Amino acid sequence: MSDDSHEHQSFETRAIHAGNTADPLTGAVVPPIYQVSTYKQDGVGGLRGGYEYSRSGNPTRTALEENLAALEGGRRGLAFASGLAAEDCLLRTLLSPGDHVVIPNDAYGGTFRLFAKVVSRWGVEWSVADTSDPASVRAALTPKTKVIWVETPSNPLLGITDIAVVADIARSAGAKLVVDNTFASPYLQQPLALGADVVVHSLTKYMGGHSDVVGGALIAADAAVGEELAYHQNAMGAVAGPFDSWIVLRGIKTLAVRMDRHSDNATKVADMLTRHPKVTKVLYPGLPDHPGHEIAAKQMRSFGGMISFQVAGGEEAAVEVCNRAKLFTLGESLGGVESLIEHPGRMTHASVAGSALEVPGDLVRISVGIENADDLLADLTQALG
Repeated sequence: MSDDSHEHQSFETRAIHAGNTADPLTGAVVPPIYQVSTYKQDGVGGLRGGYEYSRSGNPTRTALEENLAALEGGRRGLAFASGLAAEDCLLRTLLSPGDHVVIPNDAYGGTFRLFAKVVSRWGVEWSVADTSDPASVRAALTPKTKVIWVETPSNPLLGITDIAVVADIARSAGAKLVVDNTFASPYLQQPLALGADVVVHSLTKYMGGHSDVVGGALIAADAAVGEELAYHQNAMGAVAGPFDSWIVLRGIKTLAVRMDRHSDNATKVADMLTRHPKVTKVLYPGLPDHPGHEIAAKQMRSFGGMISFQVAGGEEAAVEVCNRAKLFTLGESLGGVESLIEHPGRMTHASVAGSALEVPGDLVRISVGIENADDLLADLTQALG
């Protein structure tokens, strides 16, 4: 449940203090890691603080969940073992066999796999839309549409969707708007304030921020929806463990300063890439010629640390750029303090090959870290050859 005492504080203050109550026993300023499975009861049903079993609730996870709700401005935050565990819980809570979902034409490959290979097996139908185009979203709706799913910025093509506009479309259709806010983080973007119903995060990425934890989150705007999600979280059981929750809480404390540096570095990298003769296209919403630039400027604090670009010479040339990079580590995932580089077509988005979400073979995706920008520019320059 969200903590109203932090409601009027700035983001940076909430990131450090929401959910982070000093330990009442010792005064420790950091919440303890309650590495425990069960709790002593004061008589049958006499629970201390409501805790009985750590799948149902754990004080360290509670601290994280209160923090998440405060950062996204939601009524309820829930932490999971991974981003896909969070998505699975969300879909099984909101959908029944026969329902329909509108999904974006650019999205994380794991999300697409969940719809195409898992959820569809129990009778949920889905259609693909260009969510940056409201007309495309409206055209994809059916009388059975219950959820519109959006990523903005999208993965890996950095598309931008006007959240407020699609929220109006969802309300008119009687559907819920779900926004995957992983690329932006709540520091850069607040989907619930723009009309979304539920926010999804891979906590593995910017929220944890150090490439040392896997986790996921849901934050609901409505308390009743939050209660339904919490029921299914407990019933299905893919919860965040106490140590993982503690690690994410620690990472979130520096989220604001990290995102400022990620965005500043990415702006410099994108500018360099636009001028490089071997780069044919740069996809970054901070560039004035990006088709979603004006919307991103309206709904985001800054433009984030993710960039994709296409290179001359096709797929093999793109793979070689990834292989030649040294400071940019070749690896999947994103959002850590260190810079990463990958080839989406063969790595993170291999599962969308042959679908409407297939990504170009000449595409390279980079997660720009918080290292010295000049060092990053030098590495990419040598990698491009």
